[in-house]
Parts: sequence; C-alpha cells; structure tokens
Amino acid sequence: MPFETNVFVNCPFDDNYLPLLRPLLFTIVYLGFEPRITLENLDSGTARIEKIIELITDSKFGVHDLSRLQAQEAGEYYRLNMPFELGLDVGCRRFRDGQWSDKRCLILESQRYRYQAALSDMSNSDIAVHNDEPADVVFEIRKWLNNVARLRASGAAQIWGRFNDFMTDNSVALKARGFSDRDIERLPVNELIICIKDWVENDQ
Repeated sequence: MPFETNVFVNCPFDDNYLPLLRPLLFTIVYLGFEPRITLENLDSGTARIEKIIELITDSKFGVHDLSRLQAQEAGEYYRLNMPFELGLDVGCRRFRDGQWSDKRCLILESQRYRYQAALSDMSNSDIAVHNDEPADVVFEIRKWLNNVARLRASGAAQIWGRFNDFMTDNSVALKARGFSDRDIERLPVNELIICIKDWVENDQ
C-alpha cells in the first residue's frame, strides 16, 4: 500500500466509540485514502507494538483521537495507548529523514483544551474537536485531509449524507448474506473497511 495515501488511525476500540469510528473510516476511504488500523490484521502471532510501528512507518498521515484520556468513573484507568502511539508517530516524523519527515497528523479530542491537562507537552498544538458527534468527525477529517493533501474535496454535508446511505445499503446487503442485526453491529473493522471500499467504488 502506498505511503502517500495511507492514514494511520489511532483511536479507542470500545463499543461506545463505534458510532465515531465508522464515519471516520468512511470519510478517509471516500476521499481516496487508505485507513490503516491495528484491527485490520487479526493475527495473534504478531506483537501489537510491532503492528503499530509498521503501520506508522507505512503511513504519511495519522489520525490520533485522545478523547479517552480521562477515566469515566472511580477506579477506572484512563487510556495510555492513544498518547503513546501519537508519540511514536511524532517521533517517526522528527527523527527519520526522507519521506517520513513529511508526515502529517491530526489530533482529535471530544472537548477543547482538556488534553492539555493530561498531555501538557502538546500544549499550543492545533487539535480538532468532535464533541462525540459523528457528523463532526466527518467535518474534521474532511477539513484536515482537504488541507494537508491539497484536495478539492466534496463538502462535509455531502460526505455525511453518503455515509448514511452506505450504512443503510450495507445493512441490507449484509442481511441478504445471512447477517443478523447483532452481527452487523459487531462487524469486525477489517470487514467494515472492505464493505466501505466496495460501496464507494460502486458509487463513483
């Protein structure tokens, strides 16, 4: 897969994040890019850190959602994976020459300025806020890729509309293949990406 169109996606993998992950992946594919995410490869024989390093190295672009920095209830640990992977991506850009020095990343959060309390080294960095709203995720991903890749992309409203069309069409197609509603809700990310690619290709 070409470095120039790969987008490393670093985000939570819990069920509550799925309503944001689906439009995030759809927008990347719709704009002609390739989402790279650890869940694309379910081989238990490969150490996860090795997968992450390979994906970061292979990707010019990176999307890092830090919206799980704060624990939700007493006794719960907050998530360190996302800031750790952001650090790896920034380090790859800073400490390697050649194509890696041109890497670009987007930091997402659900609330503006909250990340500064947990990750003060990133203070004064430009971040995008999605407010835990799927349509806002589409807007921010589209705005960022349109800028850093110098696209003339369709508007966010159109992409959001096409995403909803995809979700409807994909549900019908999967049910015709014997998937239950629960199967569709729990569709593995690697299968979801294939479905998105097929739908977008046929929609052009």
